[in-house]
Amino acid sequence: MSYKDVREWIQQVQAMGELKVIEGADWNLEIGALCVLASKHKENSPALLFDRIKDYPAGYRILVGFFESLRRLALTTNLPLDITRERFVQACRERLAKQPAIPPVKVSSGPVMENIYKGDDIDLFKFPVPFWQQRDGGRYIGTGHVVITRDPDEGWVNVGCYRTMVHDRNTMGMNISPGKHGRIQRQKYFDKGKPCPVVACFGVDPLLHMIATRPEPYGRCEFDAVGGIKGEPVEVIEGEVTGLPIPAYAEIAVEAEIFPDQGKEEGPFSEWTGYYASGEKMEPLVKVYRLYHRNDPIITASPEFRATARAEQCYEMLRAAYIHDQVEKAGVPDVKAVASYFRRFLTVVSIRQRYPGHARQTALVASQCQGGAYLGRYVVVVDDDIDVYDINDVLWAMCSRSDPVDAVEIIRRAWSGPLDPIIPKECKGFSSRMIIDACRPFEWRDKFPPAAEISRDLQNSLLVKWKKELFS
Repeated sequence: MSYKDVREWIQQVQAMGELKVIEGADWNLEIGALCVLASKHKENSPALLFDRIKDYPAGYRILVGFFESLRRLALTTNLPLDITRERFVQACRERLAKQPAIPPVKVSSGPVMENIYKGDDIDLFKFPVPFWQQRDGGRYIGTGHVVITRDPDEGWVNVGCYRTMVHDRNTMGMNISPGKHGRIQRQKYFDKGKPCPVVACFGVDPLLHMIATRPEPYGRCEFDAVGGIKGEPVEVIEGEVTGLPIPAYAEIAVEAEIFPDQGKEEGPFSEWTGYYASGEKMEPLVKVYRLYHRNDPIITASPEFRATARAEQCYEMLRAAYIHDQVEKAGVPDVKAVASYFRRFLTVVSIRQRYPGHARQTALVASQCQGGAYLGRYVVVVDDDIDVYDINDVLWAMCSRSDPVDAVEIIRRAWSGPLDPIIPKECKGFSSRMIIDACRPFEWRDKFPPAAEISRDLQNSLLVKWKKELFS
């Protein structure tokens, strides 16, 4: 079931019965609203492929909804389509332990070079760039995309994902939060008084976008990680202007520079927090020197809307795998499961308690490891009889096993960013964390009242026996 590019991905998703083609929608607000209506609070909602978009020719398309089902997530990550949620997280952790890596390979050309524009021929509005929501500050071409930069001192290439707004035919605004690898690399150029070379691709293999949004270790190239997952190298073309690698099978790509001494207001934009928290602010100007695209190009998009408490969503499951891996590598024993809710705000870890302070140690490490540190809010640690993937089970443990005066700790001045809605503008960059020990108190856990429950073995056997009667 492996695929070469987003077009083959679409074909396979359609064969799975998980794609809907919508024709005639308006790029101005309508596509954004339809995305919300199609997926909000719905598990396994389909991927949406918009075609014949108002004011644009047929074939200029927008793809939304890569990872709203476990089967599409498995397809993207080169895993069996019938994989379970628990096995998916375990497979991600196994990959993190082995760190499979295959560097990209340079090729002389590829489909992205079917159309090449420079100078006055560049026009970013030739594509159906959506105006997603009514309070947005402009049209955003970059939501499900990748941004490629190179460290000027160390030479390694970073592939990130930073929202990108189109200002006019050949300039853009790009919001990169403090602490992100692309921001660190950009600042190195700015400190030298130089513009930062950049490549942005707005139609990509969903796996490349996925890995670009993950907390890869500093200095590790995301292209290598994608190659390791696919089992073959990503084909890239050396950019004529920037010298940066351009994915040969990208749908749309630009070569540009980010200027330290030129800026324009960017935003606001509806972010994953569900708020317009970062507002409108001056961002360095991104000037485009080359525009490349395939015939009948596809914008891959992942617009942000209000998050839901679904631990099985792509970003939550991947973040859970990273946190689980990093907590164990920090030496915390007997971590049984990790779940993430509301994208970053809530992390839940289950453990089998082994010693006094084990739960508190787990919470502190989970709150500050690379996978959980940025813009977190709450970390809850529960016993291993609690299903971390069931938010009701988690809340029950919090309500029945924690006495707030003893169960709660606050960490101050932790890593936040401009997207945090509760932090006032003058204090952006720092936030606090609450850790909640919702385990049975270690010193008298054997005397804690027994829970009224059905054993998991009995649950599983009854679900198999009565599945048709209960759930059909």
